[in-house]
This record gives sequence, structure tokens and C-alpha cells, in this order.
Amino acid sequence: MTQKRLWFTTAVLAFTCSLCFYSCIHKSDDKPALPPTEDSSQFVTLTDVVPDAILEIRYFGTYNFVGQRIDGYEEPTALLTKQAADSLRAVSDDVIKQGYRLKIYDAYRPQKGVDHFVRWAADIPDTLMKSYFYPDLDKSVLFEQDYIAEKSGHTRGSTVDLTLFDMTTEKELDMGGTFDWFGPESHPDFCGNPENGEYTGDNHKSPAGRSITPEQFQNRMILRRAMLRHGFTAMPTEWWHFRLENEPFPDTYFTFPVKKI
Repeated sequence: MTQKRLWFTTAVLAFTCSLCFYSCIHKSDDKPALPPTEDSSQFVTLTDVVPDAILEIRYFGTYNFVGQRIDGYEEPTALLTKQAADSLRAVSDDVIKQGYRLKIYDAYRPQKGVDHFVRWAADIPDTLMKSYFYPDLDKSVLFEQDYIAEKSGHTRGSTVDLTLFDMTTEKELDMGGTFDWFGPESHPDFCGNPENGEYTGDNHKSPAGRSITPEQFQNRMILRRAMLRHGFTAMPTEWWHFRLENEPFPDTYFTFPVKKI
């Protein structure tokens, strides 16, 4: 092989390796998001579209894992992208026929709210609400176990946290656990298989030996099935958390505050 050809072959191999290295450290799910924006023009006040929804916006009050109102929540209301709100209206119509109403804990969450969570998680001595939301965890593991992160799908505007309200009993449907409980007891597959709706009673993942009943598991499934039927996708770690599968802004994080539009 001539020196010129050897040089060319070496250069090609070096370029190919550099491309391979770049692709390995820049996976498709790590692509940079678009710049944050204050533009709320594609959002709606949820109750304008889903008037039957009940609101209990936990981050506007103090009954949440932080124990105080979260930055960016200026009114006790819920906002969503127009597409997500329309799909949630279909869910609402569905569950009303079954005797339930939707109860919303959180919807769009501004980035400043996520930043508040991050600051709180870094303040290890602040465990005011530990007994209510994370009694089995040391607060220092919240980052490494992904309970707290610097970005949230809620900030893209098409994710909602919710439960069902039973119109017969006039109470929340018993889901066997509270919203924002940090632990395996919140997983949709806790004590059952969410894919086929089968209750198994398998609670070996619970560090304290907690369990849920067949009825509580099936209540979770009522919510899950209705959400999946109307275009939402479920989160594997939170029975209350759903994202519009075809969300309109998959790479955009919004910064405007939560207040009526």
C-alpha cells in the first residue's frame, strides 16, 4: 500500500470512529430541546374544555411533598395544550358514562416549578412532608432514583396527573395510595399486571410490606384503560400520570405561570 493510500485509509477510519463516538454520546433521546418559551397561545384553561373536571391543584397549596406552594402556580387552575385538553374531554365523557368524574392534581407545570423541586431535593435537611409522601426513602436518593429531575414532561404541556371521583359515593375512588407517593406502591404493576388487568397480589417490591386490594387495583385500571383509549400513554412508575402520545410540543419546555388563560 502506498503512503498516500495509507494516509487516506487512516483518515477515513478516524472520521468513521469519530462519527461512531459522537452517535454513542448523543443518543436520539438526548437531543437538545428547543429554547424555553413564554408563548401560551396553544394552551387552554382545562375547565373551559372539560367543564366536568374537578380541580385539586396540589402545587398551588401546601399539601404536597414540598409542603409549600410551588413557584409558578399563581392560580389554582389547570392548563393543557389544546390537543391534550380535547383528548381529555373524550376521557371525561367516557368515565362519566361509568359513574365517575375526573379529578385533576396537576397538568401543565412551568419550568420554574420544576426548578423549585430541584432546589428542594438538594436541601436534604428539609423533610417536612416525609411521613406523608416518602417515609421509606432517604431524601438523598430522590435524584438517583429519578423521583426528581431537572426536566419534566409536564412542562411540555400535554401531561396530566389525575384520579377518578365516584359520583355515587361523592368521594375519590380508592386507588390504594396517594398522589405523589414516592415508592413502588405507586407503580401501575404493583400487585397486578396492567397489561391484562389481572390482580396478582404481588407486593414484594414494597420495602414496608404494603399492599393494595383487588378492588383498589381494578380502580387504577378503570382510569388507565380510559386514558389509553383516548390517546394517552401511561408512566411505568405512577398510576396517576399520563402523557398525550402524540404531544404537539415534544421538544419545547414552557415557562409561563399557571393562571387562567
